Amino acid sequence: MATAKTAPTAPRQHGLRNEGLSNEDLVGLYRTMYTSRRTDDEEIRLKKLNLIFFQISGAGHEAVLAAAGKAMKPGYDYFYPYYRDRALCLQLGMTVTEMLKSSVGAADDPNSGGRQMPSHWGHKKLNIVSQSSPTGTQFLQAVGAAEALVKYRDLEGDYPELKGKVKGDEVVYCSTGDGTTSQGEFWEALNSATNLKLPVVFLVEDNGYAISVPVDVQTAGGSISALLRGFPNLLLITDIDGNDPVASYAALAQATAYARARKGPALVHSKVTRPYSHSMSDDESKYRPESERKADAEKDCLKSFSAFLLSEGILTQAKLEALHDEVHTMIRAASEEAQQSPQPPTHTATAYVFSPNIDPTSERFLVEAKPEPGAQGETILQSINYALRDEMKRNPRIIMFGEDIADASHEEVLENLKGKGGVFGVTWGLQKAFGGKRVYNSPLAEANIVGRAIGLATLGFRPVVEIQFFDYIWPAMMQIRNELGYMRYRSNNNFSCPVIIRTAYGGYLGGGAPYHSQCGESIFAHCPGIRVVLPSCASDAAGLMRTALRSEDPVLFLEHKHLYRQPYAKEPYPGPEYTVPFGKARIVRPGTDVTVVTYGALVQRSLLAANELADEGIDAEILDLRTMQPLDFESIARSVKKTGRVVIAHEDTLFCGFGAEVAAKIANECFTDLDAPVMRVGALDTPIAYAPKLEDVILPQKDTMLKAIRELAAY
Repeated sequence: MATAKTAPTAPRQHGLRNEGLSNEDLVGLYRTMYTSRRTDDEEIRLKKLNLIFFQISGAGHEAVLAAAGKAMKPGYDYFYPYYRDRALCLQLGMTVTEMLKSSVGAADDPNSGGRQMPSHWGHKKLNIVSQSSPTGTQFLQAVGAAEALVKYRDLEGDYPELKGKVKGDEVVYCSTGDGTTSQGEFWEALNSATNLKLPVVFLVEDNGYAISVPVDVQTAGGSISALLRGFPNLLLITDIDGNDPVASYAALAQATAYARARKGPALVHSKVTRPYSHSMSDDESKYRPESERKADAEKDCLKSFSAFLLSEGILTQAKLEALHDEVHTMIRAASEEAQQSPQPPTHTATAYVFSPNIDPTSERFLVEAKPEPGAQGETILQSINYALRDEMKRNPRIIMFGEDIADASHEEVLENLKGKGGVFGVTWGLQKAFGGKRVYNSPLAEANIVGRAIGLATLGFRPVVEIQFFDYIWPAMMQIRNELGYMRYRSNNNFSCPVIIRTAYGGYLGGGAPYHSQCGESIFAHCPGIRVVLPSCASDAAGLMRTALRSEDPVLFLEHKHLYRQPYAKEPYPGPEYTVPFGKARIVRPGTDVTVVTYGALVQRSLLAANELADEGIDAEILDLRTMQPLDFESIARSVKKTGRVVIAHEDTLFCGFGAEVAAKIANECFTDLDAPVMRVGALDTPIAYAPKLEDVILPQKDTMLKAIRELAAY
């Protein structure tokens, strides 16, 4: 097989007969292929009987996938498959019974415990990392996993506790269909994998169609491998006939050896067929001509490989038929067992949204501050920096990356430079303290940052990543909403990814305009599986960050730009063990007449308004929520019971803002305690304007709070 990036289609044999595969190996590959196809057929039968609820097949892909499983090591290498990879999972050791338990939604389905559709693969013991439905999200996670494998080895010399976490030659497998190579995250993943020379084997299973869209419409030139030739550091690109398991094995064994030797990533472009429609919800006869379908049928891997085994005398017709009978009997027995398997108990519906082991709302995180004697007041910015510094000393698995967060990308220049540490300087000095293997810059690509972080976290690291401005978090939304928040739940607690995403948000700085002043925190509070944290003073910033780092859940840590250096938010650094529980609001000012529920930059504006109103005889209680997910509704209810009146204030736009949820809960659970309607204060339902006078009108100010509290007190 050629090793250059100009490699032609790989022939079947090179020196070694059948690429060194024994007759037993060849029969084993065929058994896997045949089992995969017939398992698809059994699912189709069950779907037609309404005994399962979805079916998507791996038919036509079996040869290259059985070969991939043969070339790699289950439970040793890591696997990021896609929904056609049934034969891979069978070859790695997943059983038909396990697969069909997934089909019926059984409680003991190892893929997801009945939480995901069939063919959404995941198996903890085999290192098959939980797969989701959005196509292409696996690319960056696979790159992050490969990064973790390299990073453990890079760091173990300085941190003995990391020694032995990896063997040093593990490989990450990542597969895709031809259509998904159109996703931007595919290109972001290739960029990082090649730039960092990571041990990833990319397998493109090209069956010619992305549902109904042919590859020539999807891909410039109609060939992803041709498009990639010349990609720096992608030095092994191989085109193969994926219907030939022997040629496929040769190519994948070579690619795996290449990555195992840490020469960089490799890509295998495999031409396969799709004998069935995209899924049972699709009818390919509507868009594929009969002649094309018949031509594909002639190339079917089961037909051609069984003929090869017979022609070579490796199997006789009688033994082939006996193998078929054995497989049929086994599949039908597995199907009967799966159909008898109980579904998950209804009380488990809410299990594993968050970690079952560490509860960040618990009293274990109620740790008193112990500032050093004579400690001066520190800003929120500096307190976050100190908390990160102390936790990085404590836990070598904490790593940091993002846009501009390093002191300098090239460490050799740092000796005579001050260093940057982010556009606001929050991470200044941390690269100098802990080195470029733990604090480093990323590409300017938000999905890349979060996707890689998920892969790193899945393999045991604790990434703290920065999105430079909240306004630019949206390219990462697919990774955040569908991957970061769902990993633990969808895998039934077999995999988790406790990533902390830091980002600067909010306005009140002047000149921020629509794209440097956004809020939008309610959108993320609406995403199951993600904690949302918003400190408004220096001690909370340190304590909440430390709680985030010592818990096991994904956290969106929102740092208000306006508050970073505000003198009124300064407090002495509370020490290296100080933690603040999530879901515990802070009473900023006690009062008896009106409750103000708020957070972020409006805490100070509300406090100033309350102090001014005290001269008018209006005693307002100010609650700083600190976290939105979890919400401390007990403190809200307690305060409302005392005052009978409540204003909910936030900087985000009013319509569908977080205040709407709090108001609804108060109306539902505290109605009899209310002496007045619940009032909400928020920004105008517009973007933030550039001109300072317009921004002042759009955002709530102290006078806005004065008016609201005064009106409610007089109701």
